[in-house]
Amino acid sequence: MKNINKVAVLGGGGRTGNYLVNQLLKKGFSIKLLLRNPENFTIQSSQIEIIKGDALDLESIKLLLQDCEAVISTIGQRKEEPLVASLATQNILEVMYDFQIERYVLLAGLNIDTPFDKKSTKTQMATDWMKTNFPIIQEDRQKAYDFLTASNVNWTQVRVPFIEFTDHKAEISVSVEDCLGERISAHDIARFMISEMIDSNFGKQSPFISTI
Repeated sequence: MKNINKVAVLGGGGRTGNYLVNQLLKKGFSIKLLLRNPENFTIQSSQIEIIKGDALDLESIKLLLQDCEAVISTIGQRKEEPLVASLATQNILEVMYDFQIERYVLLAGLNIDTPFDKKSTKTQMATDWMKTNFPIIQEDRQKAYDFLTASNVNWTQVRVPFIEFTDHKAEISVSVEDCLGERISAHDIARFMISEMIDSNFGKQSPFISTI
């Protein structure tokens, strides 16, 4: 894998994304950040280049990914807005292929199903709740997973339970079969995603991570 110096970040303006951006900066990465509303973004650094645009727009993704060696996304579904998961993933994969970018790490919920899952009753209940209450969003997220598995990109989809927006650092449990804990801090999510971007221990897999 190529050395990673510049990272394209989607969702960096969100709550989890802020933790991700700050940790990338501390580790010395250059960042290209896609933002719909750059004026609302408060983190300032000479290491950040901001691209104004939308993940649903292919041209925005082309501008974002140009000259980057990896992509990280913490994009979530926007309330009362067009479905984002599958189209954004499709756009990202297409441009990664064109630019020969190898590494893609993205954030997802427990509700994504994979053929390798052995979900506990608690994890399955959370999955079923999502399918019952937000079936269209659930289907779109599952479709995004299908795009990933059909691609040649070295992707990792990180599945998480309830997110606590703190800097708390704890030992993390990791499993490709089930979520072993009920919560995780945004700090630990960012820490795991960056580590996984570099080390690729779970290439083409969807690990669950949670606080032990």
